[in-house]
Amino acid sequence: MDQIQRIVGLVDRVLGPEVIGSYLHGSSVLGGLRPASDVDVLVVTRRGLDDQERRSLLDGLLAISGSRNQARPVELTVVVQSEVRPWRFPPTGDFLYGEWLRDDFETNGPPQPEPMPDLALLVTMALRGDHPLTGPPPADVLDPVPHADFVRATVAGIPGLLDDLTGDTRNVLLTFARIWTTIATGEIRSKDAAADWALGHLPPEHRPVLEHARDLYLHRTYSEESWSDELMAQVRPHVDHVLAEINHRHQE
Repeated sequence: MDQIQRIVGLVDRVLGPEVIGSYLHGSSVLGGLRPASDVDVLVVTRRGLDDQERRSLLDGLLAISGSRNQARPVELTVVVQSEVRPWRFPPTGDFLYGEWLRDDFETNGPPQPEPMPDLALLVTMALRGDHPLTGPPPADVLDPVPHADFVRATVAGIPGLLDDLTGDTRNVLLTFARIWTTIATGEIRSKDAAADWALGHLPPEHRPVLEHARDLYLHRTYSEESWSDELMAQVRPHVDHVLAEINHRHQE
């Protein structure tokens, strides 16, 4: 069975009529999935999940997501509609599953509700992608996010990205390129398209690491990823330059 169908089936079994709609976002609607792309799904519900539903949804996702299941990683976010309509910032996310959190879930159990600034980005991508898996079109379910809140959410993730720079170099570099591109142009682009824009605005000495990250994104899985010592030495200077550009654009 197709992985997306399995995700939709799991959500339906666990939450049934409490689901208002389920929507693709991320790479699926921004240029297409690449070798290491997640399948990103936003689920909008009428109420929050109870403990049994959290456990059931987590167990199902652990069996569907990631390389140990010979499948793409899944990122699934559940939000109660009243948290995002009418829009407020930051909204509370009711449930977030990501493959990078698997070890924590297996040790500590299902995710709990928490403030989630990133929902500004997810809601915006779901609206622009306009790809319902179940339910009505996203514009019938979600309010548009004001540009100021979208920018706030975009820059709010920078400290966490810096923490992940060594362990997830490719994605962090591409995400910084996307943040810069988004703040400068007001557009949400795919990671490779954002990298193309950023490369056109970088001085030559800061291009090689982003060119390599883009190539990895387009053509390589994580198990095939490698960075030379020479390139790794250029990563932090590149990041410092891009962050300075982001800060300059953000202050305008």
